[in-house]
Amino acid sequence: MKIRTKLTLLFSLVTASILLLFASVIYYSAKQNRNTEFYSLLKKEAITKANLFFDAKVPSQTLQQIYHNNTKTINEVEVAIYNSSFHLLYHDAVDIDFVKETPAMINDIYKKGEIKFYQGDWQVIGLLYKFENKNYVITAAAYDQFGYNELSTLLKNTCIIFIISIIFIFIAGYYFSKKAFEPVKEITDRMNEISASHLNLRLEANPSKDELSDLTITFNQMLTRLEKSFEAQKHFVSNISHELRTPLAAMIAELELSVNKNKTSEEYKIILQNSLSDAKKITKLSNSLLDFAKASYDPSEIAYKPVRIDEILLDACQQVQQANPGYKTNLLFGNDFLHDNQILVNGNEYLLKVAFVNLLENGCKFSEDHLCQVSISFFCNTIQIEFADRGIGISQEDIPHIFTPFYRGKNKEFTYGNGIGLSLTKKIILLHSGTVTISNNLHKGTTFTLQLPHL
Repeated sequence: MKIRTKLTLLFSLVTASILLLFASVIYYSAKQNRNTEFYSLLKKEAITKANLFFDAKVPSQTLQQIYHNNTKTINEVEVAIYNSSFHLLYHDAVDIDFVKETPAMINDIYKKGEIKFYQGDWQVIGLLYKFENKNYVITAAAYDQFGYNELSTLLKNTCIIFIISIIFIFIAGYYFSKKAFEPVKEITDRMNEISASHLNLRLEANPSKDELSDLTITFNQMLTRLEKSFEAQKHFVSNISHELRTPLAAMIAELELSVNKNKTSEEYKIILQNSLSDAKKITKLSNSLLDFAKASYDPSEIAYKPVRIDEILLDACQQVQQANPGYKTNLLFGNDFLHDNQILVNGNEYLLKVAFVNLLENGCKFSEDHLCQVSISFFCNTIQIEFADRGIGISQEDIPHIFTPFYRGKNKEFTYGNGIGLSLTKKIILLHSGTVTISNNLHKGTTFTLQLPHL
């Protein structure tokens, strides 16, 4: 069932419930008013007839004649008068005697002064009447034909109006829900036009700034993020393909050459060394891509724990020197830490080591003496780590792009690289709520400064 239909039915049900409650209250009020008013009328008729009987001394035959004449055209009130000894003094129609008074009823009237009750559909009232210091009991009974007809008419009209109202409300609710959901239908139709090849399309935002407008704006923002993500993915795959194609093509060419022509052992050795070098490049690229994927995880999926930053730096220095025997690192402490928390960070040891190794290798790789100097300082809330080299530096045109994945600057001919290291390092530091800044002096060296919050 569509939401539009559900809303229409819900709206109709709620409105019908309100109308039914309203109609029930009106009918119940009308019923109570008829009941109260007719008892009041019975009381007046009883007192009037008692006044005629006692005060005006109207003969019983005359009062009974009036009663019988009136009953031919209207529902006349039947009145009976008794004294305290249950002796009948007057009755409009003894032959009918609808009420059938009993001594117990008379005694009850004497005790309470007035009683009201139903006998069938007839309403009956009994009351005390005082005349010349004597108490008398008067009963009056009648059938409210007019009142019951009015209630029946009211109930009939209420039911008809209720049914017509529900039909009208359902039609109106369906129409207004359709009008209300027209923007949603337009959004749905527009969304169906958007696909992976048409991510540049956007929904038209409603200038009224309502909930649908907010939804449209949010959806457009999501499309923008998806479009950027798709573009980045395409760029990423393209760069990976290019980076892998070069060493693989070189390996294939070297191996085909060695297969097609007889070589000396020295020539075969050179070919194998070249192939091994290309294989190492592919391995390093694969490892960098895996590390980049790990650093791109949702932060909530990465395991963090308190780690000593100096131990990670020492492990990173050792790893770099083991992998590259010609590289040198120098670790300095700018100041002493006052307590252990100043050297602890809440981080992922593996990712932090990857970031430090990348900066150390970069510093050594682009320095003529292959030396990277690392200094660590402790402050109130942060740990500052500087990676400085005395290398060729970075051109001003390249600085804004050095953290872009696969970007290679003008110094790419100086040594081999795949352009992942610095982008990976920045991503890791950002995951640890830190910052990366660069201080560059062309042909004199570069310094990368990391700021990490400690515990």
